[in-house]
Amino acid sequence: MTDFPHHAFREYDIRGIAATDITEALAYRLGQAFATMLPANESRPVIVGRDVRLSGPGLQTALIRGLNDAGLHVMDIGIVPTPLAYYAVHQLSAAGSVHVTASHNPSEYNGFKMMIGTSSLHGHDIQRLKELMQQDLRTDKATGSCTPFSITDSYTQFVVNDCPLSRPFKVVIDAGNGPSGMIAAPLYRQLGCEVIELYCEPDGRFPNHHPDPTIAENMVDLANTVRAHKADLGIAFDGDGDRIGIVDEHGTIIWSDMLLLLLSRRLLLEYPGATIISEIKSSQMLYNAIEQAGGKAVMWRTGHSLIKAKMKETGALLAGEMSGHLFFADRFFGFDDAAYAGARIMQMLADTGSTFSELLADVPITVATPEIRIACSDQEKFDVVDQAIIHFKSLGYDIIDIDGMRIRFADGWGLLRASNTQPALVMRFEAPDNKRLDEMRALIESWLDTQ
Repeated sequence: MTDFPHHAFREYDIRGIAATDITEALAYRLGQAFATMLPANESRPVIVGRDVRLSGPGLQTALIRGLNDAGLHVMDIGIVPTPLAYYAVHQLSAAGSVHVTASHNPSEYNGFKMMIGTSSLHGHDIQRLKELMQQDLRTDKATGSCTPFSITDSYTQFVVNDCPLSRPFKVVIDAGNGPSGMIAAPLYRQLGCEVIELYCEPDGRFPNHHPDPTIAENMVDLANTVRAHKADLGIAFDGDGDRIGIVDEHGTIIWSDMLLLLLSRRLLLEYPGATIISEIKSSQMLYNAIEQAGGKAVMWRTGHSLIKAKMKETGALLAGEMSGHLFFADRFFGFDDAAYAGARIMQMLADTGSTFSELLADVPITVATPEIRIACSDQEKFDVVDQAIIHFKSLGYDIIDIDGMRIRFADGWGLLRASNTQPALVMRFEAPDNKRLDEMRALIESWLDTQ
């Protein structure tokens, strides 16, 4: 296969420009290669769905043809958030899933997120898949079939039964014109909520704003609508529904590490001593609060697939990332699902009878930067971080190096790591005040300037 898009095969998924990197020919080969990675004589169906991108139908059709030609049966769940594909695998005991999506990337992108069994494909498995896709995988197996299947009613009923609300909420939801509005709006209404919808019409052009709730400017319409309607909270979803963003009753963004802090405290009342995982970019206040509440806090590498694998390894009941992935394994299946997370967050508010600001009142106030991205080629970025670790360790700094370099100061921390999804370095800092924040930032940035 000429012009093979090696760069599209990332740590957690396959993602690139539709019709250039991500072609229907590539999708067909992916179907065949995915079949090869399944256990021999696998007879269970593969779940296939897609998000709302305009390139999705052609890619999905080609993918299914590749799976069928490899002898596999497919259950086509249509346009749904990625977590519903995960849910379908668990509930139907399927062989795995391939979801056609580029998550929160701009509309011209597309790609694939995959599971074999109930484990997300990542790392070496994605590289193995890439190798197989460049081989001749023609087979003489009998052609498989494709059956349309709706998983939505089953999913909705599961969440309604799992997350009853002791009091109703007025909630604004912003689906960013992705598929989540079709699921979350009726779901939250069944929970008894008054739901005000923003950009819930599926539109693969994403005409209103970029579907990424980790960027503050994408949350402005949601915040304004919450204030205008005097709603209790606002919930935003990314382009494929596995990441959540929250604003409180004042329209203030509650970042994901603080959401995880609150959910952790709640969980530890029921499961004392439980293990809870977050990532290298999260606030130290989160880790301190988990330990103070009697939990075991684990700091791990960034990436939804890596977090899910670590949860299975440690038996953790809850996890979360700054990017808005929240993972529940106490009453759920351990995967990231924004619609379900929204229901759990509302249940927490209902059961405590408190607002976000009241629940966070005892958390020490710190100053933190957002993620700061610095352009750096894929060829250089990991080496730069390795050199930083050597340099700052030689100066005696206390460093966590499980995923880049997190320097621990007595009163805060600074992070430098290589992005897994972009040709960039990522920095983040947390300190007691802006003066100290600037000092921490200058320490790392002045070293970077010499490189």
